[in-house]
Amino acid sequence: MAIADVFDAKLFMSATITLVVIMDPPGTVPVFLSLVGRKPMAVRARAARQAVLVSLLVISLFAVAGQAILAYLGIGIPALQGAGGLLLLLIALQLLTGSGHEPEAAAEDVNVALVPLGTPLLAGPGAIAATIVFVRQADGHIGAYIALALAIVMTHFVIYICMRYSGVVIRLIKESGITLLAKVAGLLLAAIAVELVANSVRGFIAGGN
Repeated sequence: MAIADVFDAKLFMSATITLVVIMDPPGTVPVFLSLVGRKPMAVRARAARQAVLVSLLVISLFAVAGQAILAYLGIGIPALQGAGGLLLLLIALQLLTGSGHEPEAAAEDVNVALVPLGTPLLAGPGAIAATIVFVRQADGHIGAYIALALAIVMTHFVIYICMRYSGVVIRLIKESGITLLAKVAGLLLAAIAVELVANSVRGFIAGGN
């Protein structure tokens, strides 16, 4: 039995690098801090854990049944990009206007971990599309599926480490730094949102599904 039959190292490296680049673990830190940077350490740790678990669940779901789900609902990648872009744009506007920071209820921490951190920031259209492509490349080989599963887990582990220990950044930038970071994160999120919407429009014009 060949090693590739048990574990496809080439697919593992390719999928891990691709997902890390798309999901951008260091790039999630500013957004994470802008949303929960003022919360106690225990709340930040819980939000990081919940966001990663939500993202892992969404990505795993689309890895297992993504093609079937999209085909059944008649949804294409451009539609996912457009929806994700609009949702991120709403969050970006909240960060830029400062309307999304004051803690209103305990449920807010959970909501932030689910949306926008878990999805669509982490488990966004790009990561979902890349996962579906890698599943197609696996083409029924067990070793390839194992490699892809490990790549997904590894990527989310890196993301968790970046968010979990973001408190080091908080100690350096203080309260005023978090406020500034929120504005910068809002601007970056708005740019990502516009790019997603633009890609969605191009996809629809090209007739992509």
